[in-house]
Amino acid sequence: MFLRTTFAASALSAVFLLSPSLSAATDSYTYANLHEVRVSHLYLDLSVDFDNKALIGFADLSLNWQQQSADTVLLDTRDLLIKQVYARRADGQWRKVPFNLAERDAVLGSKLTIKPGFQTQTLRIHYQSQPQASGLQWLSKEQTAGKNQPFMFSQNQAIHARSWIPIQDSPAVRLTYSARIQTDKDLLAVMSAPTEPGTARTGDYRFNMPHAIPPYLLAIAVGDLQFKAMSAQTGVYAESYILEAAAKEFASTQQMIDVTEKLYGDYRWGRYDLLILPPSFPFGGMENPVLSFITPTVIAGDGSLVNLIAHELAHSWSGNLVTNATWQDLWLNEGFTSYVENRIMEQVFGVDRAIMEQALSVQDLKQELQSLDADDSRLFLDLKGRDPDDAFSGVPYTKGQLFLMFLENRFGREVFDPFVKKYFDDHAFKSITTAEFERYLAANLLDQHPGKVSSEEVNEWIHGRGLPATTPNPQSDAFLRVQQHSNAWLSGLRALNELPTTEWTVHEWLFFINNLPLSITPTQLQQLDQAFNLTHSSNSEIAHAWYLLALKTGYRQVLPALEQYLVSIGRRKLILPLYRQLASTPEGLAFARKVYQQARPGYHPLAQGSVDEILKAD
Repeated sequence: MFLRTTFAASALSAVFLLSPSLSAATDSYTYANLHEVRVSHLYLDLSVDFDNKALIGFADLSLNWQQQSADTVLLDTRDLLIKQVYARRADGQWRKVPFNLAERDAVLGSKLTIKPGFQTQTLRIHYQSQPQASGLQWLSKEQTAGKNQPFMFSQNQAIHARSWIPIQDSPAVRLTYSARIQTDKDLLAVMSAPTEPGTARTGDYRFNMPHAIPPYLLAIAVGDLQFKAMSAQTGVYAESYILEAAAKEFASTQQMIDVTEKLYGDYRWGRYDLLILPPSFPFGGMENPVLSFITPTVIAGDGSLVNLIAHELAHSWSGNLVTNATWQDLWLNEGFTSYVENRIMEQVFGVDRAIMEQALSVQDLKQELQSLDADDSRLFLDLKGRDPDDAFSGVPYTKGQLFLMFLENRFGREVFDPFVKKYFDDHAFKSITTAEFERYLAANLLDQHPGKVSSEEVNEWIHGRGLPATTPNPQSDAFLRVQQHSNAWLSGLRALNELPTTEWTVHEWLFFINNLPLSITPTQLQQLDQAFNLTHSSNSEIAHAWYLLALKTGYRQVLPALEQYLVSIGRRKLILPLYRQLASTPEGLAFARKVYQQARPGYHPLAQGSVDEILKAD
């Protein structure tokens, strides 16, 4: 991911017990002394300075002391300029207190040690972020798609909150927050906190998140944003150039909320809005509460990629409501969310589409497992001192989903659905570990229905490498037909114009392209391109699949379009496989470096770090 540097020896000592309720959990990615003191509420008072690419102001941290003798607060920072620290006395007066900012560790950042000398209830830290903050991207107006105003947005997961807030940056920490954000009056600020639709642009904005969330779900964005409602509960924030298209594309969002509530209980966050970010956003989406951050690359014009919206919405139950306590437990967030996402898609768009999406995900996972280290194929992941961004692969998402599908198949939905709902209810607004989940699973499902699933099977799924023999194997009849048509064309038994492609969904096209043999001839590739204009597909997923196949088979006609593709978007899922494939040959590597020189300034820091690693000089 962004940084692959291993811990310095001193950083490895920063392993702390998380809380009495999480006695088995340790988080080696925070300096915070969580066993002594916890932040319960955060107030931010920040000015947005586009000229200096900085957030400037102060943070008030409300503290709950866990030990009577404790008087020191340890916080996480990365590349922050700490100016002054104050502690509030019992009489309400502020007292300046000493602090120390330690040497920067490549992964953890710098430990901030504050010694008030007494158990203050509130700390005030005056600080400033720096342009290189890994959790922020600053875009000039020329770098945005709208071209009217500059844009800034955050991306905190996994441990990037510390690059713009001095905080206890662990998913085990849950806090409420409020904020005052000051900007240019021509810009609108939004956060992962409720915003009233139609908020006027004043340059002075207030926010309040009343629910306790982990720090990685703190989020901010500032830009030339307009709002369009999709329903009384949902709407879209976006630059004007894409606002109408986004609202039309994601019109099914309210229906998704409704079906999820029937399955898994109330949506507990109030509004659910979408923020369409600039094309440089490095991910498909980010599940920031009440305001999911979304890539514009899923606006295909036909609703074919809205499973991403289902995924980010599903996080409102799995991830935001019930959160992994450490990044080793990431599968508890992403596996549950991928499972819930697919159940939403089945309810809204039908069984056939849900199964096609399952099958494509499983195919992608099996291909990824061929290049992953065997230990990285476990659900409960031993990160071994690496950057926690390394936890993100198809394993926590799709293997986690398959584990839950396995349980669903064994127990039946009439038993498994109430279990999942109860799991969300029992752990609402809490962070849990894999070990805690295993105990809960045994007590509330396995022991209640003996003989269905053994503890050995559960252990193999969670702690074993690869995919167990009990792995579900979703099969799509539609894909079987596509494969038959593909085989007939490849063998010369059928012409391209005889294939029923006008009836194919995006999922069928992806299956078709992804399963073409690498022995396909240049002539056949040219025939496909001339017939279906794949090189200039407006669907980002189809274009990605086609470019990857073209690079693997030497179809160089895609290079001009590929260059534009790599320059215009920064979504890591789409660009990194293409850079990796280009880097596998000397000619491709030279092309990739030339394109990247142009593209890099517009990429997010997380994408820059990943591509830097792929294209690094020998």
